[in-house]
Amino acid sequence: MDKIIKITVGLFIVIFVLFVSVISYNTFIKYSFESSLESTYNYKCIISTDTALTNVTLFIPIPVNNGGYSPIVEHFSMKDVKGIPGEWKTTLLGSNKGTMVKIQASIIKPVNNSINSNEYRFEFSINEKAGHVIDTQKPQDNDIVFRPLRDLKVINCPSTSLGGICYNFQSSIYADYSTTPNARISIDSDIVGKNEWAIFNPASNEYRTSISMLSFGENHGWVVTNGSLETNIGSKFPFLFFTSIGPEAS
Repeated sequence: MDKIIKITVGLFIVIFVLFVSVISYNTFIKYSFESSLESTYNYKCIISTDTALTNVTLFIPIPVNNGGYSPIVEHFSMKDVKGIPGEWKTTLLGSNKGTMVKIQASIIKPVNNSINSNEYRFEFSINEKAGHVIDTQKPQDNDIVFRPLRDLKVINCPSTSLGGICYNFQSSIYADYSTTPNARISIDSDIVGKNEWAIFNPASNEYRTSISMLSFGENHGWVVTNGSLETNIGSKFPFLFFTSIGPEAS
């Protein structure tokens, strides 16, 4: 009888120690994850041309969620965007199809009037902490992407892929300007949403999406743009958080 009691007590102690160890381990994982987690958006738009443009009006999509919100929109509304020349006029335009920034300029010309430059390049950007866990698995459903987002299709990833799931889609840019017949004009815009954390080692996951337009000569209307989206890039969240974070987990 004493032997059975000793065995029972021993098993109880082992189970209790294991239980405390698991709780302590999960607590450590939870603390390490939550204290180190940082989620950020990095947005960039580049407008380039090899010839001066006059009487310029552009409508360029801004990444937003399904409700039309994003921190990128907030920066544009506050005129807090790095790289936009002071003489350009920017206005936000929103609809149920998406949100765009309207850019107006009487002329787009070399910044430094350098005769050695054969391309006029204007780059503006926004780097912003998200304040929430970014959905890197299905950003087209739960996070910010360029909209309108038409004909979204899964494709075979190109050689430049970072190992995620790749899509292509179509969007639109409005471009109205006068220039020489041989002018080359391009507009490229992209955003990266990234989560970073460290438990035993640094880890991260992200998604990337971009749109681009290439035109020759003057233009006076809407241009269909090609878009790309790559999701599920990088590490999975710890299982404990994959189930608790829900639609924003990756």
